Amino acid sequence: MSALEAVRSRQSWSKVTELAPNREELLQLVAAAGRVADHSSLRPWRLIELRGPDREVLGAAIAKAEGDKSPSSKPLRAPLLIAVVASYRKSDKVPRWEQEAVASGVAHTLSLLLDEAGWGVLWRTGHYTRSKAVAKAHGLGKDEELLGWLYVGGKPAGKRPGRRKPVDARKLVTRMPKKKDKKK
Repeated sequence: MSALEAVRSRQSWSKVTELAPNREELLQLVAAAGRVADHSSLRPWRLIELRGPDREVLGAAIAKAEGDKSPSSKPLRAPLLIAVVASYRKSDKVPRWEQEAVASGVAHTLSLLLDEAGWGVLWRTGHYTRSKAVAKAHGLGKDEELLGWLYVGGKPAGKRPGRRKPVDARKLVTRMPKKKDKKK
């Protein structure tokens, strides 16, 4: 499958089976995803693999962040969650926003690679991604922020992925404005 075909066929899978890639499969895909454009090669990102009881710890942290008494069941919706972390590096050349863009690029590329490998993937976020309880559960450092999680599992037989509206590129790709002549 070409990169164009992989991107065109990518869909979010809100429901997945209990199958998931093993660690070695995941590491191979992460190594490829890490090749995104990265000014100064700072690698301002890291990923946290959550499986089994790790997901319950996250559910408790989300509940704490939300002020709920019962743990959130959201992390149990997939057998593998991959926390996407922006790990900001000191740099005079690369601003913070650009480093976050690199981390987002790694996550998106990884989601494409997982999809191409036959896995169902959904990128989840929420206001609690920036909460102290959730940051503590993930062991984030002072120069790190959680951007969300890739929920990964098997694609259920007979189920269809979520629907996506087609992109009208003509409306989204513009040209530079023409320079106006100044009249004297």
